[in-house]
Amino acid sequence: MKTNNVKEIEDLIKIISKLPGLGPKSARRIVLKLINNRDELIKPLTNTLARIYKNVLRCMTCGNLKSNTTECSCAGKNYDQICVVENIADMWVIENTGIYKGQYHILGGNLSSVDSKKGDQLLLSSLITRVKKNSVKEVILATSATVEGQTTAHYIEDSLKNEKVKISKLAQGLPVGGEIEFLDDGTLFSAFKNRGPVASSD
Repeated sequence: MKTNNVKEIEDLIKIISKLPGLGPKSARRIVLKLINNRDELIKPLTNTLARIYKNVLRCMTCGNLKSNTTECSCAGKNYDQICVVENIADMWVIENTGIYKGQYHILGGNLSSVDSKKGDQLLLSSLITRVKKNSVKEVILATSATVEGQTTAHYIEDSLKNEKVKISKLAQGLPVGGEIEFLDDGTLFSAFKNRGPVASSD
């Protein structure tokens, strides 16, 4: 379906259709909504996106999003717990349950045996630094129950084996192959409440 061959519209549809959960049909509906409400939607959306592009970036200490005009919430704080997740969406899901109130560490993905370069982009070394610097007592591994997620968890466990820190992982209720982002609150609540220590590989 063409939109009268208006290039700008077609380009916008292509961009929006790349967003998670959206295909060409949904993208077209969104674009039409924007065009029909350009003063109420397009102008503020354009301004907001421009500010986000300019001012919002990833904290290279904890992996969360931060404004470049202020310090990240992880700075200047002493804490004894860190929950390690793969991405920001996972953190938001956990926060919504209200089960955990401590600090987070967002890796930015997981270790993959297929893509060796991907590991270089993960905030693994900064996690170890945070544990040492803040005398963290517990690291909660909330990586997904996929092969990659568990590989990442084992790598973190091995990296922290010489530190005096309790390492626990989410427990029952977390299905094999499940990704944190798509779990319901009840399942995630159960997995957090019943987390246990990571079994030693020795």
